[in-house]
Amino acid sequence: MIHRYKSNGYNIVLDVNSGSVHVVDDITYDVIPMYKESSYEEILTSLKDKYSEEDIKESYEEVKQLADEEMLFTEDVYQQYITDFKKRKTVVKAMCLHIAHDCNLACKYCFAEEGEYHGRRALMSLEVGKKALDFLVANSGNRVNLEVDFFGGEPLMNWDVVKELVKYGRSLEEPNNKKFRFTLTTNGVLLNDEIMEFANEEMANVVMSLDGRQSVNDNMRPFRNGKGSYELIVPKFQKFAKSRGDKSYYVRGTFTRENLDFSEDVKHFADLGFKHMSIEPVVGAPEEPYSIREEDLPKIMEEYDKLALEYIKREKEGRGFNFFHFMIDLTQGPCVAQRLSGCGSGTEYLAVTPWGDFYPCHQFVGEEDYLMGNVYDGITRTDIQDDFKLCNVYAKPKCKDCFARYYCSGGCAANSFKFHGHINDAYDIGCEMERKRVECAIMIKAALADN
Repeated sequence: MIHRYKSNGYNIVLDVNSGSVHVVDDITYDVIPMYKESSYEEILTSLKDKYSEEDIKESYEEVKQLADEEMLFTEDVYQQYITDFKKRKTVVKAMCLHIAHDCNLACKYCFAEEGEYHGRRALMSLEVGKKALDFLVANSGNRVNLEVDFFGGEPLMNWDVVKELVKYGRSLEEPNNKKFRFTLTTNGVLLNDEIMEFANEEMANVVMSLDGRQSVNDNMRPFRNGKGSYELIVPKFQKFAKSRGDKSYYVRGTFTRENLDFSEDVKHFADLGFKHMSIEPVVGAPEEPYSIREEDLPKIMEEYDKLALEYIKREKEGRGFNFFHFMIDLTQGPCVAQRLSGCGSGTEYLAVTPWGDFYPCHQFVGEEDYLMGNVYDGITRTDIQDDFKLCNVYAKPKCKDCFARYYCSGGCAANSFKFHGHINDAYDIGCEMERKRVECAIMIKAALADN
């Protein structure tokens, strides 16, 4: 499968199954789509009014060589492994601990309903948290590196339990030959020097929630009294980011129909001094005024193009930044395990509620049909695990002819469930945006290599 497109003056060709990317001249760009179905003579006849015979022949030979070297028109050899993948023993490697089903903000688009997740406000006890870590260790097989994200609601509202769980996790490492990688997602309201110092010692990554410019952020991320949060949290985030040193962090925003010019918000992050950032499209019910609609896609595509050019410009000026959706590794090729497991939700990754229930991921919490078990009894719904094992690009008809399928691994199962009622479909608007982001990311690689 081949995907060709033009972007920022580059002719780009992606061989989907191998992951090979080629920046080609106009002749080769025209030869490639005819190569498999036409003879050389037919290609020559079709293009001779546009190019010289010598150039056409040279281009044809280059394409033939790339095909012979399996860098073009590569066959997909991985689909046959799907059945075996379902038989594979489940190894859990990551957990999202809902340390607090409560929040001190009232974000308008929050899927967690101000931290309640269709249920009740609650804080995770130390006992439940310890049981969750014990389960993770016991069900991680031979895997050494384990990941735990402290999530909410707002996890800093239960900070003492966070600290105790980190301490407990560290006590489990040496006896069990494990290494915990703790992460924290926070809105920043309760950040202080003590929390920053502890996080810089113990948290491998910190996610800071901010939506961009003050007017944008305060519109969607107010306190419950309606007052904006920007002025309080931005100085804290700037200090926190600076204090992280060589440890990971990123500022994570959400754009909605009310700020479709989101490239300006990413630029705002960079101007505030942040080096690592992401801004995600909101996923909301169609009737919500902030939800993205199909008619918004042309503007969104334009914004990704603008952002890609700004990304290149700042990188060449020596003031670059990392944008999550533009960070693509083109050297390794598509990973078979990633193709088959996607994000790992429901299999390698679980969300844990404050009272110890297991769900496939944080976005399924509260959906009782996806309650998988609990920290006391373990996984009692192995059928849900089996369903998620097969939630991949080969199970989704919409992924069959999509060039971006190995970069998104079939997209978000929760979004499929929200919009289609089951996990083996795809959120169409999200797919359109993902394809655009992949094209921009590959073009950026070409532009920076052409420096």
